[in-house]
Amino acid sequence: QVQLVESGGGLVQAGGSLRLSCAASGISGSMFSINTMGWYRQAPGKQRELVARITSGGSTNYEDSVKDRFTISRDNAKNTAYLQMNSLKPEDTAVYYCNANLYGQYSGYNYWGQGTQVTVSS
Repeated sequence: QVQLVESGGGLVQAGGSLRLSCAASGISGSMFSINTMGWYRQAPGKQRELVARITSGGSTNYEDSVKDRFTISRDNAKNTAYLQMNSLKPEDTAVYYCNANLYGQYSGYNYWGQGTQVTVSS
């Protein structure tokens, strides 16, 4: 069974850094591959929003407010995505969710992780 597990969240002071990891399990040895992986976040009282996304070929896109501070990357061999977050601001506080789109020859699947809390104090 495919699962996404996020890790690396925590509490940091403004200006600090965190690196989130999203490990996709149950894929190696299967007939599926990961197309895009992304990080989303949801702050209290707000909609879930895309933070960053990366394709299997390495193309990326970012939400405007994080573009100069966050970097998404992936290790295809490990089926893992990362989000390096630098210069964190209190407004970055949210639950961060990993998303992965998997595909086979004739089908595709969309998976979400359970989320990891990121809290940035001032």
